[in-house]
Amino acid sequence: LSYAEGLFDSEGAKGNRNVIEGKSMAGRRDSIISNGKNNQEYTSLTYRTYRYLEVGVETADEPLVINDIYGTFTGYPFQMKANLVSDREELSDMMDIGWRTARLCAVDTYMDCPYYERLQYVGDTRIQHFVSFYNSGDDRLIKNAINLIDYSRQPNGHTLSRYPDRQNQVIPTYSLWYIAMLYDYMMYGSDTDFIKEKLMGSRQVLNYFITFLDEDGSLKNVPGWNYTDWVPEWNFGMAPMAEDGSSAALDLQMLTALQYGIALEEELGKTEFVQLYTSMADQLVETIKRKYWVESKQLFADTPAKDTYSQHVNSLAILTDIVEEDTKKAIGKSLLEDESLAPTSIYFSYYLHLALNDAGYGDQYLDWLDVWRRNMELGLTTWGETSQVETTRSDCHAWGSSPNIEFFRILLGIESASPNFKTVRIAPNLGDIKKIGGAMPHPAGMISVDYKKAGKKLEATITLPKGVDGEFVWNGQVNALKAGENKLNL
Repeated sequence: LSYAEGLFDSEGAKGNRNVIEGKSMAGRRDSIISNGKNNQEYTSLTYRTYRYLEVGVETADEPLVINDIYGTFTGYPFQMKANLVSDREELSDMMDIGWRTARLCAVDTYMDCPYYERLQYVGDTRIQHFVSFYNSGDDRLIKNAINLIDYSRQPNGHTLSRYPDRQNQVIPTYSLWYIAMLYDYMMYGSDTDFIKEKLMGSRQVLNYFITFLDEDGSLKNVPGWNYTDWVPEWNFGMAPMAEDGSSAALDLQMLTALQYGIALEEELGKTEFVQLYTSMADQLVETIKRKYWVESKQLFADTPAKDTYSQHVNSLAILTDIVEEDTKKAIGKSLLEDESLAPTSIYFSYYLHLALNDAGYGDQYLDWLDVWRRNMELGLTTWGETSQVETTRSDCHAWGSSPNIEFFRILLGIESASPNFKTVRIAPNLGDIKKIGGAMPHPAGMISVDYKKAGKKLEATITLPKGVDGEFVWNGQVNALKAGENKLNL
């Protein structure tokens, strides 16, 4: 029995996953030797992942009769509670594919993929846990992930890149994104004490990185695989780095972690840590501007040499809020139009899309989904690992399921505005959509929205759970929302 996500052509590419002719099977297999008796049964010792199953039989003197062969779906029992109501079939198809991908990448932990490593990587998990928040509201696997990554902390303070794991792989940037996961849970989860218990670990992670800060506050020569994203031009996914160890991508990821650390300490921790992290963050902001900003291009460079540029660095510059609104707008324009920038993959596009929305381009969100459309054109029923869809290794990577988040966060505009989702901010980006609605889970119930546009008018109906209020933002105007049903004509 041979199992494969896709079949391979003579050059080793998968191409269109629906095409079988002229392709061959390669991958995991089980070899079974019959003892010649009737009614034998075989079940693999662990679950197998496949879209294609090849059964090869070699008999000797007696024929073999196969009475039945079947598969049983295996995965964490997530339940889809969110819904998106639209006349655009493409959105529904993307939701289904993203949800299928997320379910297949979750069993007793989140994992990067069901076919290959089956490991819970921090970078992947941050996106996966938002799919859980926005689609199911089930936080049990989220809390399990945070616990396990916390358990992975090493004697010097940093977490491992993935856990459970026997190889102790270190991706420093993933240790920084773990701080972001703690912040996310504080904002969207309901168990305050759970995150408060993790603050000592958060401090130890940041303390580890603080030991690698140069005099100017910049990160230098952090040991490990400093992975940022799969960019073909980069060395094994590592963002460009100067000979002295300077890297805008690493500095901005460090700044992001410091900012999340500040927010965690302000809400749940101690003022001493707020003051410490704030002083370091302030210094790092000035250093980033001085070392990497190129005025003539209105962009941040990858290194002090200022000879290469990426969507990654400039997305993080927007998200860390180190430039004014008009500069964000200019950077966003370059992110959309400048093809010389190293491009984000299907994974890091999560951050690119958030940055573009922050820069004021959210109405264009549906124009940014070409990689996902390419997956669908090539017959994938789950999202591939990289943007090189024809040749991507894994055909099922849940870090690509960000549309299942952004249909609700960017398109419908729903996001948490305070810890424990006690207040909500709703700022839709409808583009040319005339009618759309949906609902998503909240710790206190469900949030539902319904939008109808006619000319320059918007009719919005927003229903919030009991005890939850917030604001609705449209064309720069802020409207108060109360618990229960809110009808707005704007």
